[in-house]
This record gives sequence, structure tokens and C-alpha cells, in this order.
Amino acid sequence: MRQLLTHFSRLFVGVLFIISGLIKLNDPLGFSYKLVEYFSEAVFNVPFLSPFALAIALFLVILEVVLGVMLLLGYQTKWTIWSLLLLIIVFTFLTFYSAYFDVVKDCGCFGDALKLKPWETFGKDIVLLVFILILYFNQKWIEPLFGLGTQKVIVLAAFFLSCFMGYWVLNHLPLIDFRPFKVGNNINEGMVIPDDAPKSVVEMVFIYNVNGENKEFTDKELMQIPEGATFVDRKDKVIKEGYVPPIHDFTMEKDGVEYRDLFLRNEKFMLMVAYDLEIADADGMKKLEALHQKAVKKGYKVIGMTASSPEQIAKAQKQYGLTFDFYFCDPIALKTVERANPSIVLLSKAVVVQKVHHNDIEDLKL
Repeated sequence: MRQLLTHFSRLFVGVLFIISGLIKLNDPLGFSYKLVEYFSEAVFNVPFLSPFALAIALFLVILEVVLGVMLLLGYQTKWTIWSLLLLIIVFTFLTFYSAYFDVVKDCGCFGDALKLKPWETFGKDIVLLVFILILYFNQKWIEPLFGLGTQKVIVLAAFFLSCFMGYWVLNHLPLIDFRPFKVGNNINEGMVIPDDAPKSVVEMVFIYNVNGENKEFTDKELMQIPEGATFVDRKDKVIKEGYVPPIHDFTMEKDGVEYRDLFLRNEKFMLMVAYDLEIADADGMKKLEALHQKAVKKGYKVIGMTASSPEQIAKAQKQYGLTFDFYFCDPIALKTVERANPSIVLLSKAVVVQKVHHNDIEDLKL
């Protein structure tokens, strides 16, 4: 029985680590954004790690894949299981902290392919911890599948293929797009909230300064505010989150006017997406004006989309000779549209037709 349970645990943990790693390796930038969220002052307060988020993300996801392969092969069993145990203990702590303090809504364990709520993620890690502990206490039943030379070749192949996959998707696009802006999706439909969708439960919270200290009072506690307290602020506290459509916070705003509904009616519509013009790839930005002129001749309406300030927009337009207008959109929404900075998206009446990295502009089908 113990031997059978050990074999099942080996298969379950190995396959799950490989799948989880490959899904995140398909979109390492997305995983790095999640790590930045963990590094923020609101969570673990280690913002000095944020510049290294992408490198850490790549290291972790490649490690996940390689450890999963090593476990299935039975290669370096003791070291492999110790590494898996250390990883799962760290992940379990992170997910418990995230769930208990409600600071990170989605751990990013399976990227955009599968969204888990914080307590669901913690539960998943507890299950994995149990199976890895079974492996730890029953290592004698884990035998190599092949000879030592063959195992080394397979592990090295897994490592180098994972590295190549990471390099490829960072310089092109994710191999599989799990996001709501993937090719074929209708943006308008992605923003619809069904009539029967659950509504958010929100509580008004009033902040008053009481004897030099800010204290919160609900609308039911207003009569309990001490005399002499001064009003500071009011905020809405979400008690229970309602339905959130796949596409939200997606705007095309300029000078306080929203143009999204108007622009999405275009049959030929091109978006030049650069969520942050300050850090946008210079070589990619240099290609945009020539593409703009070519697209206009083909009958396209062309706009830029960014979360940068008007000053940064003016600077970029002057630096790269850009003559198309930029419209504002939330940076998180733009990062969801596409990971590259800049990237190009073609739409037809709100339907995503094609998306390309700035390295692949020649692949656009205008």
C-alpha cells in the first residue's frame, strides 16, 4: 500500500510541477508582475527585489519544470525531494499569508490558464505538501527509470528546452494565449456583466482623527465617534466581491473623453500598445511610425494606448517621430492586452484579429 501511494505521489507531484512550470514559462512576464505584487510595500515590503522579478520568475519556473522531470525519472532523488519540500513550504507560507491577510487575489500558480482564489491556492499547496512528505518518508521506493547517463541527458534537455522556451516567448509572444484579449475574442462581449451576476457587498468606512490617531468607523458606528474627532476620509470596503467581467478597466480616454465605444466600431482598427513609454523598447518604438503610415494607406484607424503621462507621451512622440495620438488606459489592463512594450493589436469591430510583438511586425497581415 505504501509503495503504491509513493508511486502515485511521485506521478502526481512530478506532473503537476511540470504543468505548473510550463504554464508560467509560457508567460514569464505575467508571473513576474505577480511577484512584483508580492514584493510591494502592501505585502512583504521588499520593493528592492522588484527590478529582479523577471529573473526570479524565470529561475523559479525553470526549476519547477526540471524538478518535476527529475522526480519522474528518479534522478538525484534525495536532493530532488528536499528541493521540492523547500519550495512547497515557501509557497505554502506565501499563499497562507496572501489568503489570511487578503493581500493578493490570485497567486499566479497556473498563470492565466486557471485562476484560483487565495484559500483555494493554499489548499492546493497543503495537498502538495502532504504528497511531498509521503515521498520524503518513502524515498526507498523511488527507483530510477533509466540508467544514469540517460537520466542526465533528459534532465539537461529539459533545462535547455525550458531556457529556450523562456527566451522565445519573451522575444515574441506566449505560445498559448489564455488572456481575455486573445485572438478571436470580442472585447465588448468580454466587458458585459450578466443581469443575474452576483453583486459586490460594500460597506462605507469613515476615517476620523481621534486624539492624533486615525480610526475607522462604519456607517453603523457614526454615533460612536468621540466628540472633537475630525473627519479625514471616506472609503468603500468590499465585504464580498461580486462578478468581475474578464475585461475591465479597459478605456480609450483622451482629455477626459472616452472614445472606446466609438473606436471599437471600426472594421479596420490598429492599437499601438505601450503601457509605459519610459521603459518601452527603443528599437520597437522606432518601427511604429512607418507601420502607422502603412496601416493608414490600408484604411486602418490607428491609435496609441498607454498609461504614461501627457509629458511622457509628448517626449516619445518627439523622440520617435510619432504622428498618431495616444489614449489613456489602466496599465494593468494594457499588460493584460499584451506583454510586449510596445506591441501591436489588430481589431475588427471589437474582435481581436491579430497580435504581434514589436519584433514580429513584419508578420502583420494588413
